[in-house]
Amino acid sequence: MFSVKPLANLRFGKEPEKEAEEQRVVQLFRNRAELKKAYGSLQDEVHRLKDRLKQQEGATARVQEMVEALEARLAAPDTAYPALVFYHLRGLWSFGRDLIAQLVADLARQQEEKERRQHLTESNRRQFARRQALDARLREAETAAAESLARHADAQRRLAALTRFWHYFQRRELGRRLQVLEADSRAAAAALADARDAHEALDSEQAAEFPGLSIEARRAINLAAIGYAELLCLRLARTQIVALAKDAAARREVIDDYGTREECERLMADILRAKAVLQHRGQLSQELRVRTDRLRQLARYRNPADSMPTADSIGMAEGDVLDRGGQGANAARLPNVLAEDTWDLFRVVLR
Repeated sequence: MFSVKPLANLRFGKEPEKEAEEQRVVQLFRNRAELKKAYGSLQDEVHRLKDRLKQQEGATARVQEMVEALEARLAAPDTAYPALVFYHLRGLWSFGRDLIAQLVADLARQQEEKERRQHLTESNRRQFARRQALDARLREAETAAAESLARHADAQRRLAALTRFWHYFQRRELGRRLQVLEADSRAAAAALADARDAHEALDSEQAAEFPGLSIEARRAINLAAIGYAELLCLRLARTQIVALAKDAAARREVIDDYGTREECERLMADILRAKAVLQHRGQLSQELRVRTDRLRQLARYRNPADSMPTADSIGMAEGDVLDRGGQGANAARLPNVLAEDTWDLFRVVLR
């Protein structure tokens, strides 16, 4: 006789234990790939931080060298006084920049308050107008829905009263009329729901945020900053201090081009007087208004979104001279403060 293996020994598909083991192996490889990816990212971050550390160490070493060189200069009388003049000039340059920055900040704050109030007033006016329109639309929708329901109810009552057999044709005609009235009622109800949704949306709508200073305001403030920079130059027009301060601000290391100790002392005294002259605010508003009006007539912009005029469009008024010694044909002209970035103008203007 033939021996037949039990059907229990037959296997269809994978055993559950083997399939679970394969799933664990697949998950293990996935975890391994993710760990390798995370390890690679961490390695890149470590290399980046090491590069930044090297850069910072180099910058720190350069600063330390500058400090040691400055200490050596200050230790010797021949080089100490030129160093003092150098930093006095840099301080004067920063002082002029701070004056212009303060003016820009004050004008920007005042103009922002004004435009913010105007924005709020205009937003409230628009919202009030929208609310009135939505209220009128809601009242009209409620009236139309009520009238439609009343007509539909009246037609139903009249149809219910037509019970005799001779009312057959009247009932048929009124039935067709009732279908039209039902469609009108549904349309009126939908219009009423839309009107209510629009009204609720307006109630929940938040006020529009203030977009910031307008381009016209930023241009006006920047022109005032340019005019103020010119005024600061004009106040020191009979000296070389503006040119010396600009040269010192452009350098990183001290130079010895300021003369003897006596000359350095005189120059530092002139710098202190120059600060007092720059800080004087007598008739500043009137002078600044005159120069700003002139700049507004001359200023040209590359495109409508620019807040700074082109440097070549900012001309010089008659009599704007930066004197170096005397009047006449040899007198130097007032520098183009925008083209030369006098008083670090581009650091304080509005974009």
